[in-house]
Amino acid sequence: MTDAFLAATTAVRSSDAGDGADAGEAGAGSAAVRLRAAESGALAADDTQAVADALLEQALRPLGAAAVAIWAAGYDGSLTLAGSAGFSAAEATRWHYVPPDVTTVARCGLAERAGQWFASLGETGLPSVGRHQYPDGGRVAVPAGTGGRIHGVLEIVWPVPLAPQPPQVVRQVEALAELCAHTLESYVPPHGAGQEPRIMPDAVELMDLADGLYDPALVLVPHLDAAGHLADFRIQHVNKSFLDPAGRPRAVVGGALLLEAYPMAAGDSELFQNVERVYATGEPFRARRINLTALVDQVPLSAVADISISRHGNAVLLIWRIEDETARLASLLQHAQRLGRIGGFEENLLTGEITWNGQLFDLYGRPQTSTPVPLEELTSHAHPDDAVTIGRFLRTLLHHRRPASAAFRLQRPDGVTRHVRLVAEPVLDTDDRLLVVRGAYQDISAQHWTEVALAATRDQLAHTEQQAIERARLTLQLQHAIMPPAQTPLRVPDLQVAVRYRPAETEQLVGGDWYDAVRLPNGLVLLCVGDVSGHGIEAATSMVVLRNALRGLAVTGAGPGQLLSWLNIVAHHLTGGVTATAVCGLYDPARRTLRWARAGHLPPVLVRGAQAGPLPLVKGMLLGAVAEASYEEDEVQLAAEDTLLMYTDGLIERRDRSVEESLAQLLSTVRPAPDSLDQHLDRLLTYSRSDTDDDTCLVGIRVG
Repeated sequence: MTDAFLAATTAVRSSDAGDGADAGEAGAGSAAVRLRAAESGALAADDTQAVADALLEQALRPLGAAAVAIWAAGYDGSLTLAGSAGFSAAEATRWHYVPPDVTTVARCGLAERAGQWFASLGETGLPSVGRHQYPDGGRVAVPAGTGGRIHGVLEIVWPVPLAPQPPQVVRQVEALAELCAHTLESYVPPHGAGQEPRIMPDAVELMDLADGLYDPALVLVPHLDAAGHLADFRIQHVNKSFLDPAGRPRAVVGGALLLEAYPMAAGDSELFQNVERVYATGEPFRARRINLTALVDQVPLSAVADISISRHGNAVLLIWRIEDETARLASLLQHAQRLGRIGGFEENLLTGEITWNGQLFDLYGRPQTSTPVPLEELTSHAHPDDAVTIGRFLRTLLHHRRPASAAFRLQRPDGVTRHVRLVAEPVLDTDDRLLVVRGAYQDISAQHWTEVALAATRDQLAHTEQQAIERARLTLQLQHAIMPPAQTPLRVPDLQVAVRYRPAETEQLVGGDWYDAVRLPNGLVLLCVGDVSGHGIEAATSMVVLRNALRGLAVTGAGPGQLLSWLNIVAHHLTGGVTATAVCGLYDPARRTLRWARAGHLPPVLVRGAQAGPLPLVKGMLLGAVAEASYEEDEVQLAAEDTLLMYTDGLIERRDRSVEESLAQLLSTVRPAPDSLDQHLDRLLTYSRSDTDDDTCLVGIRVG
């Protein structure tokens, strides 16, 4: 073994003579080491010690190095001194074993694939072998790995501070680390050295272990490309507690590649990167409240989970525990009661257990101590004329096991009839059996009677001009009831919020402009304006749908881009094919930041001191044009006395000017900002030069 290694290190040293010889000579040395290791079987400690001696004398002393240490990485994240040269026997004995989670120079080398180069050990403050012998000397720690897996670390010691090294020296050190990796592949620590080596279960035992867990778990094995490099991980086993977010059976997920089954694992959560690092180093990874994202029907859905990743032999065990959502869900649904009049439920079809939130009991007119109503008994609580609708809903949901929705009249015990919309989806277990049905009721009585009133008005006043004027007047009154020209200001610390609504001067042109400014359960402030295409009752009712939908969706905690993506689905499928523009923002009072997105709408205007300008455009098409669309987000940091304005095009649009000219006129009007935000908004409406008789919505905030 020693002769082969000396030949390899000599080849590496000679590679400095020219770039063309680098790869060939280093590869020849690596091949020699692998061949000898394969012939002799597992390496003993004496072999690695001989390797360290040869490495120092033949390759490193010509570079000015004084000592070298070869560390073997254990499965539990520990480090064992497999071989060393240049240190005293007492020092090597004292450092024969480094427990997991102890930060040393060698452990720092595991963190970066390019290794760690320290000019002086004394400046780092890190402990390491030979610290007292070479206190101010330079240190290099380079991971020793092959095939995507790190077997240990090569640590090199210089007696004096280390100057920046030329590229050929860096390549030589990396080649030496690769030679050490082939040596460490078969290294077996001597009996009694440090802690006893832990016996790792093979793949079958690890699968049995995963099946004994109550939390979802995956057993992963490395998948190498044609060049022998780690490219992905194969899902070797899916345990019995696993539920796929997309509803796929376990048999579909098992055997797939991790990135093919869950492409979002390589996203912001860095789940794939963490699995890759655990496999490479053997050091377990634990994290709380990681945001996991999965694509369900091409819509990214997120869940918060605690993650555990550990390597066992040549496999990786990935376990996650979804955060207990009970208390958080209850809080969200209570706020949904206030904002969207929504009640949630979950029904376990195997056990018969039914869970309702308080809003649903109120909707049914039943005390919260009463027994919830099963879905199969829904017909007995509804108007008889709605039995066919409910029967179709139940067949789709329970028999065909597809998401379903229905609108019907709920008859309560107190004699009151409420118009409700019910939306539900099935949840399948690992054997593709229907396990749970979950969903939500929404009280749409107000919207229903509004539609009835508007329809009646349309039928009564359809034939004369006076009837058309009356229809527009009633629509305008309805719009004022839903969208008042001003509302009670929000009370948010260090933030002024003001809103204005100016209807069209011509009553026949009542449109679909809308705004909203509301504080959400998570403390953020939802700010939005929108403009539904067209005028009249259809535009007004579509505006009501979009505004209320956005309010309800906002309590989920999603970002503005995701909210607009969902709102686009609502506009496309639930509003009769209307289109609309909107801009949506979430202001964080604690950080003074605004995250915003737009759907074909003019960008907000920021007034800072004597300067005013629109925020940089982000991509986003108008709502309802296509079935699915994504919207970019941007974030702006606000400062004290900053004023930010959102508006509809009725504020600036003119027939004889382009949008750019109208926007330039607006920017000259908004500066300088008056002392009061209310005065600022009133001034904008007063000096607006629009001549299109369109509605105008205006939302403004001022920091501090």
